[in-house]
Amino acid sequence: MRLLVTGGAGFIGSNFIRYMLSKYDYQLINLDKLTYAGNLENLDEIKDDPRYTFIHGDIADEKCVQEIFTQDIDVVVNFAAESLVDRSIEDSGVFIRTNVEGTRVLLEAARRYGVERFIQISTDEVYGSLETEGYFTEESPLDPGSPYSASKTAADLLAMAYFKTYNLPVIITRCSNNYGPYQFPEKLIPLMITNAIEDKPLPVYGDGLNVRDWLHVRDHCVALDLVMRQGRPGQVYNIGGNNERKNINIVRRILKELGKPESLITFVKDRPGHDLRYAIDATKLKKELNWLPTYAFEKGLQETVNWYCNNQKWWQKIKSGEYRKYYEQMYAHR
Repeated sequence: MRLLVTGGAGFIGSNFIRYMLSKYDYQLINLDKLTYAGNLENLDEIKDDPRYTFIHGDIADEKCVQEIFTQDIDVVVNFAAESLVDRSIEDSGVFIRTNVEGTRVLLEAARRYGVERFIQISTDEVYGSLETEGYFTEESPLDPGSPYSASKTAADLLAMAYFKTYNLPVIITRCSNNYGPYQFPEKLIPLMITNAIEDKPLPVYGDGLNVRDWLHVRDHCVALDLVMRQGRPGQVYNIGGNNERKNINIVRRILKELGKPESLITFVKDRPGHDLRYAIDATKLKKELNWLPTYAFEKGLQETVNWYCNNQKWWQKIKSGEYRKYYEQMYAHR
């Protein structure tokens, strides 16, 4: 089988690539533009694997994408996306180009070349915000609350339109917040861990009472593997970790793990349109594909804290911007 994984140098994509190559003898192409969150060091351990090919390119570049699809792609797993809400509030244009137009380019190429599966990686944020009770199901109305989630909603609708119009075998997955190794350190958990290690302030939006459902990235990879092989085309599958936590409680737990004082916590002005709560009902995935998350949050968080403690050179280069200078020089001629 030949897989095209887009955005494979990012957090979830790189974990997925390592997982798949550890389990199957597949040929795997990684197409990544290497924007701010893309980091090839995430894939150092498999960079010389003959089953793995990296292509530096943009999913919105039709010529680049068409050339890749001439290589008999069987399955597309589309991770490539601009994903930080704060950045989408500052500049929504790049989110529309990558998340909507880029997805269209991939869908069109997949249709022309007859791929067997197209897995569109989405997010629970397309459902909007929940109050203190209830859960998002696959039937929940789409109600995005930020330019980021609106762009992902548009991509989901476009993907499903390709299933309905062209019978393209599209499957959409919507996951809750991921955590684990190699996550870009502007996201909540790695930001708090790395700032605490450096004894820097830990910025917490508002009162810190926003609730998220947390899913270990390894459990997400297992779920995606099942969906790719056994999921039904034209379906949406929610992937949740059953680990709802208030942001402030996560921050305090991280400080406790590191033996750091809570005086490092700094409450900052809340961001516009900050959703109160996300919570996923993954019953459909559990019943149809017999998937269950295996990581208890406390164990997963402890392992994640330890990983960032043991891999400080990796995130220090990201925080300093050194990794970006390297890629800019490497691909300056393109």
